[in-house]
Amino acid sequence: MGKTINIAIDGPSGAGKSTTARKIAEQLGFLYVDTGALYRSIGYFVLQQGKNPSERNDVVPLLDGLSVSFDYVGGEQRVYVNGEDVSDYIRTQPVSMAASDVSPFPEVRSFLFQTQRAIAEKENIVMDGRDVGTVILPDADLKIFLTASAEVRAKRRFLELSQKGIPCDYETILADVNQRDYNDSHRAASPLRKADDAVLFDNSAYDEETTVALITNLIKEKLTI
Repeated sequence: MGKTINIAIDGPSGAGKSTTARKIAEQLGFLYVDTGALYRSIGYFVLQQGKNPSERNDVVPLLDGLSVSFDYVGGEQRVYVNGEDVSDYIRTQPVSMAASDVSPFPEVRSFLFQTQRAIAEKENIVMDGRDVGTVILPDADLKIFLTASAEVRAKRRFLELSQKGIPCDYETILADVNQRDYNDSHRAASPLRKADDAVLFDNSAYDEETTVALITNLIKEKLTI
């Protein structure tokens, strides 16, 4: 088997990394790996156990014997915790914040590291997260740092929740976005940052379709695929 092609897409919460990465993977015929879903699954599990996701002594003991894995059903990534499909439960705002809380702990990052690296060695992938290009796949064939202003990201989240009929407040969401940005960029273990060799892409002024098209074209041009 020849060398696989790895594409890393990093960036802050709400920049559209997951949707963009998934659609690009579909267009290229690559596998999509959502690393954020793995951290969300741990955050969800910690909350389900009634523990505090920001307390290391609450989180780390729960990793002992914990199984987090993913599979692909109809081309869609499904995430499992101890064999239970939690994919539909990990997209709420409390779980999002819990994921941000647990992600700085080195034990959590080490716990998930091998899972993420193993699939990159076997498949052509598009992987998105916070430290894919800097830590997980430092030798990725192409790195994209996808971002947007905090205000734009908060507005997108507000509209998404509103359309689903979920009560929400824009100012609260904006505060959460800013807090998560701070947490992610100031954590001691693998803080969110743009890799030196990553291409910066700000999609504040672009819709989802345009973002996907522009980045897909960039990938094809850079990697001649």
